[in-house]
Amino acid sequence: MESSKLYLGYAGHCLAKENEAIRGGRKQLIEFKALWGLIEHPTQGLMLFDTGYTKRFYKATSSFPNKIYAKITKVTITPESEVKAQLIAHGIQPEAIKHIFISHFHADHIAGLRDFPNATLHASKDALKQLNSIPKALGFTKGILKELLPENYMERISVIETSVKRNISALGEVYDLFGDGHIIAVPLPGHAAGQMGLLISTKKQTYFLVADACWLKETYKKGTLPHPIVRIFFHSWKDFKNSLTRLRAYHKENPETIIVPTHCSETTDALVHKKIDLDVL
Repeated sequence: MESSKLYLGYAGHCLAKENEAIRGGRKQLIEFKALWGLIEHPTQGLMLFDTGYTKRFYKATSSFPNKIYAKITKVTITPESEVKAQLIAHGIQPEAIKHIFISHFHADHIAGLRDFPNATLHASKDALKQLNSIPKALGFTKGILKELLPENYMERISVIETSVKRNISALGEVYDLFGDGHIIAVPLPGHAAGQMGLLISTKKQTYFLVADACWLKETYKKGTLPHPIVRIFFHSWKDFKNSLTRLRAYHKENPETIIVPTHCSETTDALVHKKIDLDVL
């Protein structure tokens, strides 16, 4: 069967202190760019990996308590940099997107969901459990803004754990999203409840999109953790460290695979191109 294809892009950014993202980092703000991916599957059509920011974030955080979220993250997004606008500019209509892989439900990963009405939404059971159980007024404490979700999101959800189970050395149990080996969902909980990464192989390369399992490449290469202060924003520090251990073991066994943390510009800047082209990666 023909290989899947992949394009990676940015849809806005927020600011974070480097010395909080990683111990020993610089005492200055760095851009945490909101990475998204466009995948062309041989039989399932077009799929998104996350959706980045949209200007809906500003409306969703215009009043308290969500305004606290905006004050902490300091988001920048322009209309032309939203995923929907980028796709349309390159001749791809939003209705053509058939699937969206949601790594987790933080605002910088799901703000564009409302723009793709025909897409099946793939998310983990634990992420959904937290999303549906946390009160709307407290969502911001876990990085969740329910105002960004489509009203019919539960009707469109496909729970990732219902997919075919497989086992990958170092990573353990994973999920073959379409049962054909093209899109592999990998549990990477900790930073967020039920966070999932995505393994995909194109004709040229294997990529492991690890979302926020780590923020900077030094974390999976050397094991350097974020500053302890960020623990208050994490779902589970213990799960985060366990996921990192598995990620580091996988990297050691598969050094040729390109690991892609969503916010690591050192990694992503070399992979992102302004023009959407599914044949580059």
